[in-house]
Amino acid sequence: MRVLGVDPGLTRCGLGLVQGGHPRQLALVAVDVVRTGPDEELGARLLAVDRAVGDWLDEHQPDAVALERVFSQHNVRTVMGTAQVSGVVLAAAARRGIPVGLHTPSEVKAAVTGSGRAGKEQVTNMVTRILALASKPRPADAADALALAICHLWRGPAAARIEAAKAQASKLQAAQAQAAKAQAAKVQAARTATRARPANAATGATTRASTRATTNATNATTGAARWQTPRRAPDPPRSST
Repeated sequence: MRVLGVDPGLTRCGLGLVQGGHPRQLALVAVDVVRTGPDEELGARLLAVDRAVGDWLDEHQPDAVALERVFSQHNVRTVMGTAQVSGVVLAAAARRGIPVGLHTPSEVKAAVTGSGRAGKEQVTNMVTRILALASKPRPADAADALALAICHLWRGPAAARIEAAKAQASKLQAAQAQAAKAQAAKVQAARTATRARPANAATGATTRASTRATTNATNATTGAARWQTPRRAPDPPRSST
């Protein structure tokens, strides 16, 4: 797996490509720093970064991009430049369908040195040792870019598993909530049927009693009519002549 680490900066933007194979066995592929002049127009500077990053993505075709997550600093102007360059990198990767992982400085330091409070020199020394470099990468932006790539290679799979576990847990919770809702609906329907049953029984009894009464009255009327019907007088005897 190849990961391009990007340390975003408007004056210096570090780029570091690292190849990861067997766990904990990493190799340097390329490293560089994109520089733009502070006197240049902002749009031209961002365009220069966009072209440089795009060229790297097209040439090396990394599997992922590791980008430093922008966080608040006292120097607002620096933060704005960093955020603008980060947007350029995100757009360049998105145009090529390359996933981007965002990592905070403390995450990168902890992954590389074991301490989230390590200084830049400590990070540079560990990057040099991890990648078995003959000399330290300079300037610090280049070392930071390589550290980002290393962090993503080492933490990326674990982070992916955590996200997958979270997604699975969310699906399970949704299924349980749906099942509970269906069960509650069944219970409510059963209660409603139970409350309606006595009324239905009473209605049925009343109907049956009314039917019996009507039948009895009809039978009585028919019987009375039968007894009150006059009988025909017998015919007189015939005379024999």
